[in-house]
Amino acid sequence: MPNASDMRWFKTNFQNKVNAAIQGTPFTLDLMTALACQETGEIWPILRKTDLSIDRILELCVGDTIDAPSRSAFPKNKAELVAFPRGQEMFDLARQALVDMAHFINSYKDAASKPNKFCHGYGIFQFDLQFFKTEPDYFLQKRYARFDDSLQRAIGELQAARKRIDLQNEPALTDLELAHVAIAYNTGHFNPAKGLKQGFAPRDKHGNVIGPFYGEQILAFMQTAKTVSVDDATTTQPSTSAATGPVFQVTASTLNLRSEPAIDPNNIKAKLPSGQKVRAITNQAVNGFLEVETDFEGQHLRGFASTQFLNQV
Repeated sequence: MPNASDMRWFKTNFQNKVNAAIQGTPFTLDLMTALACQETGEIWPILRKTDLSIDRILELCVGDTIDAPSRSAFPKNKAELVAFPRGQEMFDLARQALVDMAHFINSYKDAASKPNKFCHGYGIFQFDLQFFKTEPDYFLQKRYARFDDSLQRAIGELQAARKRIDLQNEPALTDLELAHVAIAYNTGHFNPAKGLKQGFAPRDKHGNVIGPFYGEQILAFMQTAKTVSVDDATTTQPSTSAATGPVFQVTASTLNLRSEPAIDPNNIKAKLPSGQKVRAITNQAVNGFLEVETDFEGQHLRGFASTQFLNQV
């Protein structure tokens, strides 16, 4: 499940675009952050810790492989999709999108192993394939992989959702009302009698709800998002140590401490000198990097360091 660190990554990369796009609407950066967490939070929080580019991460933000009888919207299954004009072309893309994403996301590997399975949701905010009937080029040209396009689609759907639940004339909405709009975004409607217990909810094999409903989770994500600011992205972590791994010593003349486990000139937090001691958080390498913490030049720092230049003490 996405956490505050994941939300910080989202805001760091997309805050300016989101704030520009929601001008004149009652929607908020925290709502859009929560929506991204709810819709594709099982994907990009994992991918962001790899060496994939942001563009590739956005391209792999696909999902929803549920077919009929659990799905009633077009396309109910592969047969209905390929029978539609350009449907075979779309299936080929949708199938490959699933395979490519499942290479990184274990929870989708089973679906990817079944040749007739494909993705129905596209983009970090998930635009449903039912709209292929009217907007085939949006999918076939992979416009969903462009954050600006995905964002505009999401805002358009949110605007339509708030109109459906009679909130279109409200200049500002409370967090609870925003959650109601999000429920309508997910389900197409909102029933006041059910409150937040609406929308998708994880269930066991017997159909019993075993996790929060969409509405409940959206509100929880928004509340967490409110505690996260982009200003925190490169500041020091709390002084209370979270590390449980062994101590290492820097062997390079200087070693870049990075905010993400990837080589990028924009994610360098500090340059640690030879001999600097760091402690691993969990001692589990990610993409050749260890998450570590250290005290350096009067600051308590936490970030990722290449294992190639660390020697266990």
